[in-house]
Amino acid sequence: MVQRVAVVGAGVSGLAAIKCCLEEGLEPTCFERSEDIGGLWRYADRAEEGRASIYRTVFTNSCKEMMCYPDFPFPDDHPNYMHNTRLQHYLCKYAEHFDLLQHIRFKTLVTKVKKSPDFSVKGQWEVVTQRDGKEETEVFDAVMVCSGHHVYPNLPLDDFPGIHKFKGCYFHSREYKEPEKFRGKKVVVIGLGNSGSDIAVELSTVASQVYLSSRSGSWVMSRVWDNGYPWDMLVITRFRTWLGNILPRALSDWLYVRGMNRFFKHENFGLMPLDRTSRKEPVFNDDLPSRIACGVVVMKPNVKEFRGTSVLFQDGTVQDDVDVVIFATGYSYSYPFMEDHSIIKSRDNQVTLYKGITPPQLEKPTMAVIGLVQSLGAIIPTADLQCRWAIKVFQGQYTLPPVSEMMDDIDEKMGKKLNWYGSSTTLQTDYITYMDELASAIGVKPNMLKLLLTDPQLALEVIFGPCTPYQFRLMGPGKWSGARKAILTQWDRTLR
Repeated sequence: MVQRVAVVGAGVSGLAAIKCCLEEGLEPTCFERSEDIGGLWRYADRAEEGRASIYRTVFTNSCKEMMCYPDFPFPDDHPNYMHNTRLQHYLCKYAEHFDLLQHIRFKTLVTKVKKSPDFSVKGQWEVVTQRDGKEETEVFDAVMVCSGHHVYPNLPLDDFPGIHKFKGCYFHSREYKEPEKFRGKKVVVIGLGNSGSDIAVELSTVASQVYLSSRSGSWVMSRVWDNGYPWDMLVITRFRTWLGNILPRALSDWLYVRGMNRFFKHENFGLMPLDRTSRKEPVFNDDLPSRIACGVVVMKPNVKEFRGTSVLFQDGTVQDDVDVVIFATGYSYSYPFMEDHSIIKSRDNQVTLYKGITPPQLEKPTMAVIGLVQSLGAIIPTADLQCRWAIKVFQGQYTLPPVSEMMDDIDEKMGKKLNWYGSSTTLQTDYITYMDELASAIGVKPNMLKLLLTDPQLALEVIFGPCTPYQFRLMGPGKWSGARKAILTQWDRTLR
């Protein structure tokens, strides 16, 4: 019987894991290498080894109603999109409210997680930690890996001939903190993701010129949508997901491209994605189109070669006297503490997890990887539901299918990913489809028919309104008594 659970990391996923364990009567021990909670959202003035790093002006891309813990709404007076310091404050309040801090061991680094000698019988894990130079080994009945995937920078220098002879300075975006020291400089930012576009826009206020280089383009969306409402409250609805799933692919693609081009025509701005119908996560930036229109950010294709102080782009244009190159080329996910790396990356060195959570090949399903998915939905409610699902698996209240069936499910999802997102390595998934899949398995998915018969007002809001996190605490195990009220008042808090 699972009782003691080790949680690696005290970011948004780690906090959800501790709370869900306590809810089910388990004993969590969380190991956090830094001296505070928050993970990615805890800002520091310089990038720290082994920790996610953000720049000073990071704001959320999901609005407060869509990104909260499902039984802990943000205060009414908080803005819809938040600065990282405000989100960090919310996480501290959440930890305080549910009394989570006493279960966290700070300044404790997990150096090794390995199967105990009798793993095939008991499913236990040996967790080796380091604190103040002292090493300690403890045995746990289960492990929840919540260490995030924005820690290890992906810096593909081999793809950029001449970079080592480049006379200016170059670095990964995780080292970037604020714009002032780039005043008057000519900067090339490589990578059109959220970080790349944020940094380019911010630098354009102080640099002499910013060039934003993109290999494949991207859809760019504003946080503010129709009538000034948050984009995700209008886009992430059950009705739209249902419609997207039943429409013929050609019509669905046409509507998607039309919707993405509704505010400005991407090809006129040099932003058009190469694969226009790919549902790859769009970039959220309210200012990029206007900075391009003002000429302070210039869009460029991929870099072909670096030459001393100049940069040659794929279209043959050359930019001279470049001072700084910032690689906003994302992250690779790594679990250096896993003694057996094939547990999480069991095939072609790719992450292979059933439902994006459980390694399918384990003799006993006592490990869960939390937060290693990406979707248009926010990570906090996703991690919360993943934790609830994982704990039901640990306790044997939800039985996993045979390994062959799990692998088939993974392959089927991989096929869909190739179809929708154009890449098998992506962590992307459709938010509502994924959440409903987990929720159905553990009996917490809202029952639409029952709601229509017993509470039609709520049913209509659940079906046609935003799919807010509260929906997954409406019924079943772990339901929250405030969920109904939270759903019916969500627009009031948004307007407030």
